[in-house]
Amino acid sequence: MAANATVIGRTARVRGRLSGDVDLKIEGFVEGEIAVTGNVTVDAQGMVGANVHGRRLTIRGAIRGDLIGAEAVVLEEGARVVGDVRAPRIAIAQGALMRGLVQTADDGLTQALATRAQQVAKPSPAASRAAAPPARAPVPAKAVAPAKAPTATPPAATSAPRATNSGGARRPPPPIVPALKKVKGQLLKKKEH
Repeated sequence: MAANATVIGRTARVRGRLSGDVDLKIEGFVEGEIAVTGNVTVDAQGMVGANVHGRRLTIRGAIRGDLIGAEAVVLEEGARVVGDVRAPRIAIAQGALMRGLVQTADDGLTQALATRAQQVAKPSPAASRAAAPPARAPVPAKAVAPAKAPTATPPAATSAPRATNSGGARRPPPPIVPALKKVKGQLLKKKEH
């Protein structure tokens, strides 16, 4: 960690957006977007419930959100990630769990994402009033076969209709990360008291 590193301790619970020109180490719980220009490390006990933008991301804990690294993303043993991972270099160690899209292209997309992370880290007053969500890469459309005349099929041969979305690409539903669900429930119980 660099001299200008920020550490969120094991007993800390942070809700809101974190940004800055620092390295960040998370040992506690963070719920809110993280956009720093330095390195981000999520410790084995650390949990994050939002998107994380940084130069180099090292994950040992649980994350529910997209990971965008300007240089690299490393999922070490014990990491649990539900979300998309984008960086020029991605390493997933044996014992790490990951569910989402993995994109390692270095075709300007990563540069655009790094620029976006810097803009999020230093929002202008006008940008904060009309902030737009980050753009996703376009999904190529599937070729559609011409419609055929309906044919009679026996009832036993018919199958259940398949669910598709209008975007062309099918994605599985997001799983529930038990560790994050448990912490969120504890936070809600504390608010009720």
